[in-house]
Amino acid sequence: MLFPTQDKLNWSVRTESVQTESGIHIPKKKSIIRNDTNDYLSICSDDYYPYQNEELINLLEKVSGLTGLDIVKCGFFGKGEKVFIQMKSNDLKLGTDRIEGFMTGINSFDGSTSLSFGPSNVTISCMNTFYSSYKQLENKVRHTKNMIVRVDEICHDIESVLHEEQNIFDNIVKLSNTRFDDIIKDSVTKKLFNIKPEINLKDSESISSVTENKMSKFYIDLFGEIHEKGDNLWGLFSGVTKYTTHSMYKGDNTERKMFGMTDRSVGGIERSIFKSLVELV
Repeated sequence: MLFPTQDKLNWSVRTESVQTESGIHIPKKKSIIRNDTNDYLSICSDDYYPYQNEELINLLEKVSGLTGLDIVKCGFFGKGEKVFIQMKSNDLKLGTDRIEGFMTGINSFDGSTSLSFGPSNVTISCMNTFYSSYKQLENKVRHTKNMIVRVDEICHDIESVLHEEQNIFDNIVKLSNTRFDDIIKDSVTKKLFNIKPEINLKDSESISSVTENKMSKFYIDLFGEIHEKGDNLWGLFSGVTKYTTHSMYKGDNTERKMFGMTDRSVGGIERSIFKSLVELV
């Protein structure tokens, strides 16, 4: 079964022993190399076994058949160190906004993550993205010689993630019906830029010029979103995702969001802010 952009993952990887320039073998290490381009992707431990793209595609085609979620997109980042496949889930219509929901499966060839799934949402009007969380499936799909993939267990996990996605949509509606004030706005700003709660944002001596410049970019994005969505918590959070999607870094920020879910990563910061706003409604 073919699906859009499937050709982007029509390649495999191989492993080779690792040697120094002088030819000395480095034990307990092996390199991961992309076969079609011969690009070096990573060095991993000797017990690491790559989960090939073909296996991932076959797996998600089975999952798609059982869950009814259509595969709509796939791709990779960098030279292929990280790959993803997206299945279409649910949509939310909110005023003039249409928020599309996706179930995103991610995998890596650099040892950074095992096979994981999580809901991702895209606001179509501005293409802001929000990756709320990822459910790690390390006990089912670890990169080891004896890896076991249980499709039924993955489908069960996806059902729980879809339930989480519905909770996210419900919370977005609540946020859209709740106004915010300067205290809440300042609290979100401090979380976004890792500023201590006790610092006064109007005290320029306590904030570096670099952070002030970043805050100025954020406020421009924020006021644009508030103008479209109103001075409610959803408009405030949309200002955050517009900044993290389009202004926080140069270029495409999708990889940082999709694969970075630690507390101070882009995805982790968004998740923390979203949770704190939901607690206000």
